[in-house]
Amino acid sequence: MVKQKTTIKNPTGLHLRPAGLFCRTAVQYKSKITFQYKDTTANAKSVLSVLGACIKRGDEIELICEGVDEEEALEAMVKIIEDGLGE
Repeated sequence: MVKQKTTIKNPTGLHLRPAGLFCRTAVQYKSKITFQYKDTTANAKSVLSVLGACIKRGDEIELICEGVDEEEALEAMVKIIEDGLGE
């Protein structure tokens, strides 16, 4: 299991389009990918779970990847967030 904290930088947070990109990235990996925000743990492969976490710009989340390709998955998820989730 690998973990890393990162801050959401895109202007609108994880609303529908960025959440879709976030999830499309996550489903490319075999590892279980979740994230924690405050007291909430969300499945990064589920758009409804991601939207339900209500993540806004400036919020810090902790990505957690667990599985055979966990290192690659974590690197890709952090990169997509750092790059602004397509915005």
